[in-house]
Amino acid sequence: MILRASFNGVCHFEEFLDSLGIARNILSNRLSRLVEAGILKREHCADDRRRIEYRLTPKGMDLLPAMLALRQWGEKWEMNVPANPVLCDSRDGHPILPITIRAHDDRVLGGADLMWREGSEIEAAAQDAAQRLRAAN
Repeated sequence: MILRASFNGVCHFEEFLDSLGIARNILSNRLSRLVEAGILKREHCADDRRRIEYRLTPKGMDLLPAMLALRQWGEKWEMNVPANPVLCDSRDGHPILPITIRAHDDRVLGGADLMWREGSEIEAAAQDAAQRLRAAN
């Protein structure tokens, strides 16, 4: 809930309290844990140095696709209706597309299209392909 609020622009302790409705001590503890994990950072407000803002770090911003995927899953399977507000592209105002898993060539993949491989296997295959390409040239 804190991350969702952060993505929606909430950044002050009192705003989190008002929007989430959780106890001060619990909110304080969870904000501290998110700061320790490098997901949020504490900054002094520019207009009042006594106030603190909690801002998403680049690590925290990288959670956006996961948060959106969970929201879209909930809209599809639990609520069965789109949530409001709707996340849109700031350039043209159109709603974003569903989060998908995409292949290296941009194909949309489903569960049946996926497999786990050891990283070393992938690296070895890439090296073999590079050698074959050099030999062919």
